[in-house]
Amino acid sequence: MSGATPKLRVAVVGATSLIGEAVIVELRAQKFPLAELHALEDQRNVGRLISDEHGPDDTELKTSDVAAFDFSRADLAFFCGRAALSERYAEAAAAHAWVIDNSPVFRLRAGVPLVAADVNGVQLRPAGPRGLISLPGSASVALATALAPLAAIAGLERVEVATYQAVSGSGRPGIDELAGETVAMLGGKRARGRAFGRQIAFNVIPQVDVIEDDGTSREERRLWEETRSLLGLPSLAVNATAVRVPVFFGHSLAVHAAFDRPVDPIQALEVLRRGSGIEVIEGTSTAQFPTPGTLSTAPNKVYVGRLRVDPTRDRALNFWVVADNVRKCAAHNAVSVAQILVNSAR
Repeated sequence: MSGATPKLRVAVVGATSLIGEAVIVELRAQKFPLAELHALEDQRNVGRLISDEHGPDDTELKTSDVAAFDFSRADLAFFCGRAALSERYAEAAAAHAWVIDNSPVFRLRAGVPLVAADVNGVQLRPAGPRGLISLPGSASVALATALAPLAAIAGLERVEVATYQAVSGSGRPGIDELAGETVAMLGGKRARGRAFGRQIAFNVIPQVDVIEDDGTSREERRLWEETRSLLGLPSLAVNATAVRVPVFFGHSLAVHAAFDRPVDPIQALEVLRRGSGIEVIEGTSTAQFPTPGTLSTAPNKVYVGRLRVDPTRDRALNFWVVADNVRKCAAHNAVSVAQILVNSAR
């Protein structure tokens, strides 16, 4: 696959999922060089139609059976978040193609690079013609993207973070649950509380994923491990609390970062403005600070605001981060990683 503008045969596995549909939109938005586009699904979703209004021929794609697909027909495959599909097909597909996996299955597995394009994409250069690449969870992408420029100038000693995660992080059932409960409760009915174990409408739940024996949730553990890996700081102290909130799209993070060297807010703002994939919302602007409800329709950046000195510690800053978890942190990251692979193969 050499040449100035190589066109790739691309498969999207889990194409009807929130991330799968967003990847297809993002491929078109980034003008990815497509020779073919295959929408693949498990048996229960075969034949479903997916909008592809910016495609060259049709306005819809019909899904095909992933079990019957020959991955030697693909140069690149996106696996879009369903662990069962990744466990069954991703490694076999990687024998023929680049595989970019958005599930937690291969994160932190030895020999599999964990990549956020705006943080450590350089480790993919040079790239071979095939192989498996894992993508971090959306909260980890947002956190590492915001921290990376600051770590480069001042080092990092410790990070404390509370994440406020949208229901779309659990897929379409989470969105349906919040919508249904909201309508029910406004009509005087009781919430079902099925998708999250309790009511999510008009509520916050301090649990994302399973809570383990030590009281830590799997999502909190992923935040530690993935952030350390992305920043290349295996000993970094990360203390996390992950909370589910009644927001459809957009994760928010309250970050408290302690640094090895002094860094003041003015210097930090200058560095963040130059950071890859970041937009700073300053207190003097009309927006004042980022919120998921106002930025979910403009999901192109990791937004940072409310940056200030931590009055309780030396060499420490507090700030607020918002990013669209499906479009920016999952789909945009996946296609950006693919763009790095294409560019490195030229």
